[in-house]
Amino acid sequence: MRIFSGIQPTGAKHLGNYIGAIRNYVATQEKGEAFFCIVDLHSITTDYEPEELRESTLSLAALLFAAGLDPDRCTLFVQSHVRAHAEAAWLLGSVASFGELRRMTQFKDKAEQQEFVSGALFSYPVLMAGDILLYGTDVVPVGEDQRQHLELARNMAERFNARYGETFRVPDAMIPEVGGRVMDLQEPTKKMSTTGGTPQGTVGVLDPPDTIRKKFKSAVTDSGTDVRHDPAQKAGVSNLIEILSIMGGDDIPAIEARYDGGGYGAFKSDVAEAVVAVLDPIRTRYEELRTDEPQLRSLLARGAEKAREVSAPTLEQMYERMGFVRP
Repeated sequence: MRIFSGIQPTGAKHLGNYIGAIRNYVATQEKGEAFFCIVDLHSITTDYEPEELRESTLSLAALLFAAGLDPDRCTLFVQSHVRAHAEAAWLLGSVASFGELRRMTQFKDKAEQQEFVSGALFSYPVLMAGDILLYGTDVVPVGEDQRQHLELARNMAERFNARYGETFRVPDAMIPEVGGRVMDLQEPTKKMSTTGGTPQGTVGVLDPPDTIRKKFKSAVTDSGTDVRHDPAQKAGVSNLIEILSIMGGDDIPAIEARYDGGGYGAFKSDVAEAVVAVLDPIRTRYEELRTDEPQLRSLLARGAEKAREVSAPTLEQMYERMGFVRP
């Protein structure tokens, strides 16, 4: 089984990113041939600072390795280091319709938030499709917010295959049943986010332990006292239960039984400690890796070499089947 997923380097990574993506990356590298891509080309679809992009790309690489990605068991690389991604996006643009791209929810949401809307933001899902399809991907670990983009990639693969001949494997999504959407601790009806969320309600993967404890201590719950998983009526408590289930390893009924009638104080504290137990070793390892930039760049170069080797035949097939004269 071949696995592919990409993650943008922009924005400090938070607990939602860890549970929804990074944690799954570490688990899935054991299940097949895994390719994980730092999608820096996607990061230029909205306003950004070049120096910040360089720093955040290396920072994310260090974080992913610190979280458990092993260069001997998976391929981690930077998107712009493999030119096939940009080329495939242009070719796939011919089988993506304007109507499909215009209906993408993320495009509409982001376009409403900025005065200048780039063409790159509009065509972003085509590049994402190229990222995935170049590698003969079977499974894509994604968050719920990327499901629509993956469905478009599937449609484009089927359309390309029908028009030019069987070329692409049509990939499937891998979306976690629990923890797919981690909510803001202060506004539990909204997804945790470093851009659209609250600072106090967003837990950074690299936050110090005491900062994490304070954020969970002040997490919004409700006026009741029962620890019960009911997202519709008890959004804040349900979010905390799901976080504890993922980070602590117990199932939801066991958590409900353990804190039955005990109120929220000890419950919040235990959620915080479970999160600290997982994230603090990652933070320590990250700090070690980030101070050794030559090693980090070497690991990324190794990943890019493997990615170029695997993606090149697919790109060549695309050119051949679309009728281009090859050198």
